[in-house]
Amino acid sequence: MSEFLHYKGRDIDRVSAFLMRSAESRGEDAVNENQSDKNRETDHSDKDTYNHIMNAKEVIDPVAIRKKSLTDLAVANHHVGAHLKCIRPTDDIFNPEDPKIREDIIRMIIQYLSDEGYTAARTIIYDEANVKWHEREERVVEAKRLKKAILDGDWTEVDKLCAKPLLKNHKSFLYAVYKQQYLEYIEHQEMQKAFTFLNKRLKPLEHLQTTPNEFKDLCYLLTVNAVHDAPSFKNWEGIGPAREKLVEQFQNMLNFENADKDGSIYVPPNRLLTLLRQAVAYQIEFSRYHPRVAPRVNTLLQDYTSLIIPNAVRATLIGHKGNVKCVEFVGEAGREIVSGSSDNTIRVWDTETSKQLAVFEGHESRIWDVSSNKNGTIISSASGDSTIKLWDMKAIKNACLSSIPGHSGDVYSVRFHPGDNHIVSGGYDKIVRLFDINTGQLVKMFNGHQLAVSKTIFNPLGNLIVSGSKDNTIKFWDIVSGLCIRTISSHLGEVTSVEMNTNGTILLSSSKDNSNRLWDVRMVRPIRRLKGHQNTSKNFIRAGFASDSLIVGGSEDGIVYIWDQDTGEVLQKLKGHSGMVYNAAWNNKQSLFVSCSDDKTLKTWWYDENVSLEL
Repeated sequence: MSEFLHYKGRDIDRVSAFLMRSAESRGEDAVNENQSDKNRETDHSDKDTYNHIMNAKEVIDPVAIRKKSLTDLAVANHHVGAHLKCIRPTDDIFNPEDPKIREDIIRMIIQYLSDEGYTAARTIIYDEANVKWHEREERVVEAKRLKKAILDGDWTEVDKLCAKPLLKNHKSFLYAVYKQQYLEYIEHQEMQKAFTFLNKRLKPLEHLQTTPNEFKDLCYLLTVNAVHDAPSFKNWEGIGPAREKLVEQFQNMLNFENADKDGSIYVPPNRLLTLLRQAVAYQIEFSRYHPRVAPRVNTLLQDYTSLIIPNAVRATLIGHKGNVKCVEFVGEAGREIVSGSSDNTIRVWDTETSKQLAVFEGHESRIWDVSSNKNGTIISSASGDSTIKLWDMKAIKNACLSSIPGHSGDVYSVRFHPGDNHIVSGGYDKIVRLFDINTGQLVKMFNGHQLAVSKTIFNPLGNLIVSGSKDNTIKFWDIVSGLCIRTISSHLGEVTSVEMNTNGTILLSSSKDNSNRLWDVRMVRPIRRLKGHQNTSKNFIRAGFASDSLIVGGSEDGIVYIWDQDTGEVLQKLKGHSGMVYNAAWNNKQSLFVSCSDDKTLKTWWYDENVSLEL
């Protein structure tokens, strides 16, 4: 019975069975008035156990269970470090535009559709993709006509059919055909035609002779009476057998090439699924943390990432001379970190070594925000000097690609479009602006906020802009028409940041009412409120999504907070900064957090197996 005293809500069936047995036991005790004292003691013991169980049920906390479940998943990984010497997914391993590769992809898709029973879809794709099918059929028919023309000695028809290559070694076959025609001229003693044919047709193909002296012997035949008088043709059996051998030679060459094609066309069973499994295995193998038990992947639309709840500082990045206002991992790969500071500089750091790689100077005031394009080649920065600058990540010196004016007053936010050709910005002048990064030209302005715009982002599809403002509102803008299509005005304080999850269904907002909030974008309703941190002063305290389960953000109390997205509960408080934390960011590829602070430093955070995970 004692095992049920530790019940935590996981084994309701066993508890129910026990309760039924206890009730039956008590019913029998009531009927049997002559039961022994021992049975009475047992009955009291059962009642005590029952009460313990009921008390346990009353204190069961589903939030605590969820919290423990997440932390159990997080600690089920062990750190193996970054794999620096590996082939990157962006490396030019194969050319997707290669017709052969494209055909292979289509064949794997067709195979998968066939295996899954999508016969109609398979037929449509096969008909659309297999554009060479009719050409191959035509080549088969032409090959039959060519063989018949050779056997019949219809050399005019042979020349016509050979005008279009039927074989990869087309010239070698032409040499064999011309040699046969020439030998027939010799056999019929038509020496003038043979001489003309030799110079016009065979001479240009002399390098294709099958033996070193063959062409010399062909010339020698012009001086003899029979083909077999030349050493190279002493086994000549006559016109008919020679034509049959030529047809046989053509068929052998055709069979060889078809066998080669058939080998490339053959699709091993479940080939697409095999490649997908290999891709997922690659992602797991080259992640910074390895799961102790093979994970169950539930989606292929996103790369695999380990669920990590950091518990320790991995490194402290020192170099800025003023408070660090913003930080971001560079590109999707996150091999570098970029930060902006009140010292007017942007600094780039190596994620793995934590070393400073570059310092970008050129702004005349503090840096409020930084952003990078997907492949991490360009960085954009928003500054208090009213400009946005674009920086070349590959350049150490003269890295500034362009400076984009347009705002009046501080520019508080900048973000790249998912297509990487545009940026959106917002600032003190209350206006959201869309710029073309290739020309630096203003594409569109979005007016409607009553106070400064603190944060601007795109939705994942890139057709909407979302902006947060000091006027306590969040606005959704149609990027084409420039119209505001939705406004959220439930915050009681200035909105300091907005972010969207990867599929664009949930919006995260931060506000100076001491809360971060999650919103259902489709229903435009609040989902839950995240509390615990401090965000009330004049600073921009920001938060963002970390994996599919977590949210990470800064706080004025100098702590990095990590929340459970599903419950809103604080999972971890990371202490280490000596000043307020403005922002924290997460990168899936690196499985790392990075934070920036008023103490002029950045810190990267990881899960250290040797440090207990505080709950």
